[in-house]
Amino acid sequence: MAITLDRAVGQRQQSWLGSILSSQTFWVLIAVIAACIFLSFATDTFATSRNLYNITRNFTFVAIIALGMTLVIITGGIDLSVGSVLCLCSMVLAVTMNAGYSLEVGITVSIGTAMIIGAFNGVLIAYLGFPPFVVTLGMLSIARSLAMVVSNNTVVFQFGPDHDLLLSIGGGAWFFGIANPVIYMIVLAVLTGFVLRWTRFGRYIFAIGGNEHAARLTGVPVNRIKVTVYMISAIAAGVAGIIQTGWLGAVTTNIGAGMELQVIAAAVIGGANLAGGVGTASGALIGAALIEVIRNSLGLLGISAFWQGTFIGGATILAVLFDRIRNLRQSD
Repeated sequence: MAITLDRAVGQRQQSWLGSILSSQTFWVLIAVIAACIFLSFATDTFATSRNLYNITRNFTFVAIIALGMTLVIITGGIDLSVGSVLCLCSMVLAVTMNAGYSLEVGITVSIGTAMIIGAFNGVLIAYLGFPPFVVTLGMLSIARSLAMVVSNNTVVFQFGPDHDLLLSIGGGAWFFGIANPVIYMIVLAVLTGFVLRWTRFGRYIFAIGGNEHAARLTGVPVNRIKVTVYMISAIAAGVAGIIQTGWLGAVTTNIGAGMELQVIAAAVIGGANLAGGVGTASGALIGAALIEVIRNSLGLLGISAFWQGTFIGGATILAVLFDRIRNLRQSD
């Protein structure tokens, strides 16, 4: 009996260790830590409090949207509209507050806009069977166009009576000197992780991504879950837009341009599988952190910023390759 128990404990420990070592998120975290250690010795400015403050604040916007994108990718979908949705929600907030309305009204209108866009995407994809790529690509153009219409393609930098409050929300550091966006990101990541790990809604998301047909047969409300997931993705973009507006102190119709590629890259690098069924909240954060460390390191090492896309694209391809190799080993 003792031998059997010892063997069972040993197998469990090996299984736990093996699951960690086979986790893409774990190795990306190691890469982030290794890069930070290298840059700390290779440059005089990387490990300064000011630079670390900027890094942690800068990657939060991609990370917040990547949390919503991860849910979409787990279901086997994709959302290419998040950068434009961020732009539209930011502009709606700015124009509303510029007209003299309070911050609460501006946030309500902005998040309401995001919910409508997410619901529109979700209904077309879930109920009408449109391909997610086509729907969200179309919304990418529509949302940015609407942002131009709302603002008459002008820069908005005055936010009415609650101007200072908005700037404080996005650019302040209320708790222990930690940038407010970082606090929001951590709270949203914990909430997302809890939903994915401990709720029926989270199990439904994984079931849809693993086998949508089987999920339907077992009674999973696939269509409703898909609509909700796309709404969450749009809301995440809207929240990031509100925070980024407060951080920048101005909104242009170029804000968020190309951001969808960084968000998808962050989710995929962090372990989300574009085929569906795999993804974590922590992976989205770690993937976004790696992208920001890459971006930050290029300037510190004197490398042209034009190489940023190459490094991020290469990291994305390596992440997909890693996942492919892991799947082949499991199939063998």
